Amino acid sequence: MTSSSRTTEKLDTHQKALAVNLDARRYGTFAEIGAGQEVVRWFFRVGGASGTIAKSISAYDMAVSDAIYGRTQRYVCRQRLESMLTYEHKLNIERLREARGDTTAFFAFADTVAAKSYKGTNECHGWLGVRFQAHPRDQDSQIIIHVRLLDSENALQQEALGVVGVNLLYGAFFMHHDPDRLLESLLDNLSTERLEIDMIEFSGIEFRHVDNRVMALKLVQLGLSGAAMFDPKGEVLQPSEVLYKRQVLVERGAFLPVTRVNIDMLACARRAFEKNPGADSVVELMEITMRNLLESGQGNVNLRDFLARVDVLAAAGKTVLISDYSEYYRLAGYLRRYTQRPIAVVLGAGSLSALFDEKYYATLDGGILEAFGKLFKNDAKLYVYPFLDAARDALVTASNFEPAPELRRLYGYLLDRGCVVELDGFDRECLSIFSNDVLRMIQSGDPSWEKAVPVEVAEVIKKGGFFGYGRAGSEPARGG
Repeated sequence: MTSSSRTTEKLDTHQKALAVNLDARRYGTFAEIGAGQEVVRWFFRVGGASGTIAKSISAYDMAVSDAIYGRTQRYVCRQRLESMLTYEHKLNIERLREARGDTTAFFAFADTVAAKSYKGTNECHGWLGVRFQAHPRDQDSQIIIHVRLLDSENALQQEALGVVGVNLLYGAFFMHHDPDRLLESLLDNLSTERLEIDMIEFSGIEFRHVDNRVMALKLVQLGLSGAAMFDPKGEVLQPSEVLYKRQVLVERGAFLPVTRVNIDMLACARRAFEKNPGADSVVELMEITMRNLLESGQGNVNLRDFLARVDVLAAAGKTVLISDYSEYYRLAGYLRRYTQRPIAVVLGAGSLSALFDEKYYATLDGGILEAFGKLFKNDAKLYVYPFLDAARDALVTASNFEPAPELRRLYGYLLDRGCVVELDGFDRECLSIFSNDVLRMIQSGDPSWEKAVPVEVAEVIKKGGFFGYGRAGSEPARGG
């Protein structure tokens, strides 16, 4: 075997755990709550654990856990994980730094997990994290992930948890200089059929140059997760903690760039949505599908383009969802993982033609009927914003939209049932604004583009030189 082949060969879980144990610099604590002590078990099993493990603890009882780490409302949550990492890492350094701090890089690994219960009705997920020194007496670095356990049996979920925990520790210790490769390695010896990683956050000295929004995008790009989410401050969010028992309003688009019409669409939909009981708990999301991010004909993502869109949405104060759910019914299904409260998607009337095109549902046994059954389950709704058909100088609305003849009765039924809702109270001045036109004006140096976007968005575009601003005559970017 050549040297190059050894460097690219994937190690199995046994080899990874042993490599950590044989690294004389690494010494720390394992704290695991729920689903057994599946991660530390690997390090005991492979041998050499005495050189790596200072302590292994499982504060399984809630009262015991609270006494050590402080009280919390939920035990499988980020707050509990952070308190575990802070407590255990601080304790290691206080107890051991004087005796061995010059030669030891300390770490604390923690997880808090809900695996499949005896009754089998609970959400199966967990938080895992490691806080570590890359070198002796170094400042701390940290990686946190959230996983969904997809195996149907408790024992298999425990096994998957152990493997991903070993992958996380091995990556932190041996790949921290290459976060992209580290992220890709988290599902080594696993598959996306067994485990989903829907949130990752890097922080600390070794990851000071990492943009967690890009890492969130890569989770979706690599198929490790179907979606990723972050707030206007750029902080990565865990979807279940944001959406749990909340009402959800989503606007789907390319946002290249976000314009006044996008903002007006969401505002009109919010007013309609607020007629629902309990509408004070609404989460607003601006969703971009991977299909809208991929460069035409290349299959990869232009990261500058991606970050530009995210920055302008952040300037508008919006939470962003990146998803791999091109079909509306799949997006609705994803949201229903986390909430049974009302869900609504706002779209322009011009998008109804694609929604009612049966070719997009050819892979479903029940075709468009199956898709709509999934989409409108649990009283989900589509809020339809009018579209200005410039060729006919006429408004296309939910009321006058005409699908294919064979689908007219189906559409009428959805309209009558309130599944499709026509929005009113819109700003007529916004109807003539189209993102493609705005993008061309930005790139050509036509200053009138600024009137088509919110003031704060215009400032961000000019400051960042986004979408070709300041480069008049440059090759036009994709619109949408």
